[in-house]
Amino acid sequence: MSAPVSTAVNSNDRPFRDVKLGSREVVVERKGQDVYISLKQPLGPYAARMTDQLDHWAEHTPDRTYIAKRVNGGDWRRITYREARDTARRIAQSLLSRNLSAERPIAIVSGNDLEHAMLALGAMYAGIPYSPLSPAYSLVATDFGKLKHIFDLLTPGLVFASSGQQFARALSAVMPKDAELVCTKDPLPGATMFSELLDVMPNASLDEAYARVTPDTVFKILFTSGSVARPKGVMNTHRMWCSNQEMVRACWPFIMEQPPVLLEWLPWNHTFAGNKDMGLVLYNGGTLYLDEGKPVPGQFEETIRNLREVKPTIYLNVPVAFDALVPYLRKDRDFAKTFFTHCKVLFYAAAGLSQKTWEDLENIALDVVGERLLMLTGLGATETAPYAMWVGREAARAGEVGLPAPGVTVKLTPSLGKLEARFKGPSVTPGYWRQPELNAVSYDEEGFYKIGDALRYIEEGNPARGFLFDGRVAEDFKLNTGTWVSVGPLRSGFLAHFVPFVREVVIAGRDHDCVTALVFPDYDQCRSKLAPELPASAPLSEVVTQPTVRAKFQELLASLATKSTGLSTRVARIILLDTPPSLNANELTDKGSISQRAVLENRAAVVEEMYTGSSRVISI
Repeated sequence: MSAPVSTAVNSNDRPFRDVKLGSREVVVERKGQDVYISLKQPLGPYAARMTDQLDHWAEHTPDRTYIAKRVNGGDWRRITYREARDTARRIAQSLLSRNLSAERPIAIVSGNDLEHAMLALGAMYAGIPYSPLSPAYSLVATDFGKLKHIFDLLTPGLVFASSGQQFARALSAVMPKDAELVCTKDPLPGATMFSELLDVMPNASLDEAYARVTPDTVFKILFTSGSVARPKGVMNTHRMWCSNQEMVRACWPFIMEQPPVLLEWLPWNHTFAGNKDMGLVLYNGGTLYLDEGKPVPGQFEETIRNLREVKPTIYLNVPVAFDALVPYLRKDRDFAKTFFTHCKVLFYAAAGLSQKTWEDLENIALDVVGERLLMLTGLGATETAPYAMWVGREAARAGEVGLPAPGVTVKLTPSLGKLEARFKGPSVTPGYWRQPELNAVSYDEEGFYKIGDALRYIEEGNPARGFLFDGRVAEDFKLNTGTWVSVGPLRSGFLAHFVPFVREVVIAGRDHDCVTALVFPDYDQCRSKLAPELPASAPLSEVVTQPTVRAKFQELLASLATKSTGLSTRVARIILLDTPPSLNANELTDKGSISQRAVLENRAAVVEEMYTGSSRVISI
């Protein structure tokens, strides 16, 4: 292994890598108390259907790899653009013979794989909506409540599961009697093998069906939980997806210079991977490698193996993956140099990146390639396809979300002492699948989608500088002193301060005299770094009660308090929880994010415990 990397580099006077970004000139309008912000740069023309892009690349770069996945951990199985189009059209012809429609769409219950990708493309050609569902609804949940709710809304006519046996329990609970099950392997009795969908040749009926697919055709339904118990189905049209990818291209013109190469593990049932990343590749003729590693102990080594081989040109991931990547880059200079030489930019989303990780990545890049890589992010939602705001070269810290993308207008309206963000543009969903009651409350009188997030100016009175994420409007609360507590910034600051010992935190204190927090520790980090004498099999309850663990949290809580400016910005007491957040209890969404509301409701007794002098409480 090569020499380790230094991270003690002064980056302030060192250059960024020269990559082309779009214009940042803004137009600002005011109507009463509301402020409307958009980019002066207009949105350019975009494809009518995403499959038009597949046709384009199949004609112009037929032999380029579109998507690849390792076979049993060995060599990559590759599908070229020509093969992807031909396979998708065969599947589309098979789907048309099955009486499928918007009334009887396709449900995909298993995760990312090549067959999933080809089935999705085939459904687009046939004009039949499909819905990629979180595998956790089938494999982690025990009561299948969310899965039953989704199937009741969808009424699918075809269900795809990569392995029939793996999903057998869930399918037996939710499978409609008149629906067809398609499997790649381990089929259940009566199931159709995926290979059978390929045993046809496209004919004129497919061309006729495809001609009926328009920019406003709903091609996909993405279910999102957010902080509510019942998933809601976000309708995705070709207009949404294609316009959103043209927005990305306008903000990142460098992707037109070289087709993007991505390495991806994030689930396609989430808009980050399923829309942003899949679209980035397909719209721009790039290559997607499916990563079977994950940023968890014992699995991230596979990601590192793939990074060494694939050499992505853009690395898009969630913050925890960047946290996991830093030690590997730091200890292996050759790997770090290869990674930063090929990679043009880094992009994080789905949660806030810690400032320490940001600076570590920046300094390692400076040490091995002599320049900083842009750390990009933005703000969006499943309902915005998802790219709605983007940061530019001026972004200097975690938490910045930048300016609206071309074609999107952000409306800032005062709400509970904050500026609530609302969005309008061609990339915003027309609504929720078969849930008109949600449509009625999700858009304002001007047709702006109410995302529920708050923003604040980076420089007060200067919208052109961009915005910071200011938390979820509905999560904020008042102490019994009448003082508002802004949960988003407080939560982000807490997580950054407690790295690497905290996985999640839920802020509490509504109608009480001080702010408190329920803490989900990173049990592996706490045990290995603070209580190494404990065996790996030690129960969580034993880990969180270790004197050394409690002492470290006491120390960090006290040092965090020195940064506060008053009661509303100071976490006074915490309890270390010995049970992880529960998917069944709606504490954890299918995207892996925490539901603050569900945790507070389910663990109300624990919240009250922090105000009654319990021995479990750690106080400043």
